[in-house]
Amino acid sequence: MSRMNKADIFDRLFEYAPMVVGDVDDVVVLEQDVYPHPWTRGNFVDSLATGYHGWILRDDQRALVGYFLLMAVLDEAHLLNVAVSFERQGEGIGRYLLDKVAATARGLMAESLLLEVRPSNQRALDVYLKYGFTEIGRRKGYYPAHDGQREDAIVMRCVL
Repeated sequence: MSRMNKADIFDRLFEYAPMVVGDVDDVVVLEQDVYPHPWTRGNFVDSLATGYHGWILRDDQRALVGYFLLMAVLDEAHLLNVAVSFERQGEGIGRYLLDKVAATARGLMAESLLLEVRPSNQRALDVYLKYGFTEIGRRKGYYPAHDGQREDAIVMRCVL
């Protein structure tokens, strides 16, 4: 009997499907739970209307476990947003979603993935570095921060 890897197990445990407007309310709840400065409902609806590639991951109870939004531009894909529900973090779901991101990007003929991440988001930085992303620059004052301050973004790229 062959041994199943984690991705095979996740494929059986979770429903992976394109994000549609009907999913956005659940996505916003998860977004607000995991990010100090979350996207708005309008950000998600506009992204889908623009044709960005959104995908969701639900468990067997239909609870939203994670999602991502990806924008393709020429030979590069830009990961706009990705999140795993707070209670499911640390289970390898982030890595699983990154595999799905990479597969989607390859299907769009992208040769690399680009993303921005807060320097203060050490957990995400660790996941991205382990996945093979490297820092290629910084965007000064890119993110809103507490008390009207701004936080830089680390720009990262992963060659597919």
